[in-house]
Amino acid sequence: MYIEQLELSHYRNYDTLTVEFDNNVNVILGENAQGKTNVMESIYVLAMAKSHRTSNDKDLIQWDSDYAKIKGRVMKHHGSLPMELTVTKKGKKARMNHLEQSKLSHYIGHMNVVMFAPEDLHLVKGSPQVRRRFIDMEIGQISAVYLHDSSLYQKILQQRNHYLKQLQTRKQRDQTMLDVLTDQFIEMAVKIIQRRFQFIDLLQQWAQPIHSGISRGIETLEVVYKPSVQVTNEDSRDDIESVIRKKFDELREREIDRGVTLIGPHRDDLQFLVNGHDVQTFGSQGQQRTTALSIKLAEIELIRAEIGEYPILLLDDVLSELDDYRQSHLLNTIQGKVQTFVTTTSVEGIDHQTLREATTFIVENGRISRKTEEG
Repeated sequence: MYIEQLELSHYRNYDTLTVEFDNNVNVILGENAQGKTNVMESIYVLAMAKSHRTSNDKDLIQWDSDYAKIKGRVMKHHGSLPMELTVTKKGKKARMNHLEQSKLSHYIGHMNVVMFAPEDLHLVKGSPQVRRRFIDMEIGQISAVYLHDSSLYQKILQQRNHYLKQLQTRKQRDQTMLDVLTDQFIEMAVKIIQRRFQFIDLLQQWAQPIHSGISRGIETLEVVYKPSVQVTNEDSRDDIESVIRKKFDELREREIDRGVTLIGPHRDDLQFLVNGHDVQTFGSQGQQRTTALSIKLAEIELIRAEIGEYPILLLDDVLSELDDYRQSHLLNTIQGKVQTFVTTTSVEGIDHQTLREATTFIVENGRISRKTEEG
């Protein structure tokens, strides 16, 4: 799949923008703070209905405007798919094939993207929250059911935490409602844990050979899902439910004392092992970067395997963070297969056929223009 045309209205520093892209590699050149990343972000938001840079949708709306609109024409195996997302200060509206979608979960997943930005290097060395967000975003792209379950889980978690807080402050004394919320919580938690086990297993299958190739066969990567309760991929649904329920019984008084839910998918983590050692703790910076790159390249292949089409790849100012060898491996892998967007301040020092053959756009002060051969 590829995005053929992008239109922006009142988005960040773009008043209006209409641009047509190449279906192979598009390089977006410009100095900092001119709007390169805003173009990249808008493609991500069109696909995912949320930004990778901010959790506040209002940040996407141009100053002094009431809304921001992103429109795109996405080409897929079965033909052209018009997509549109409008962001207002009250919420978001999504359209697909010109029809308004009643739920965002019906919209997300029709355009698939993989983002690789400098902050994605924190996937390995950052906080568990970064890794949980990665899992949720990636599974959500290929599973509308997971997206729905995850959203429901968050609502139940908020309700449960709120009730625990009321028990903590003695505003409530009856624990019957806590039991009801706990039952609902466990039901959703089991679904999410099982789906995450499946996803990480698939990710591992793709990432291991990719990592071996980048490391010239001297390193073996293992991706391990670490739930907050002692369960494994081998455990049945009933087994997982039983373990969580028993743990909640043990933690009841402590949860009430603290006013917060202490276990569940919202406290899970991922671990990356290279040759059996935790890369976060014991890996060199090079190993951490190779691991992050391997995971991103594995994402591309996993999505293709799941939906039958390659996703769109967004490389936001990340090439400069990789050495020549890792740059080449990345560019060789995507060459001729994946529509790719590369933002950078300069292509000097990146000597690769993929970039020499790319379509280049110049961004300056919220305006974008295609670079000509003479230019």
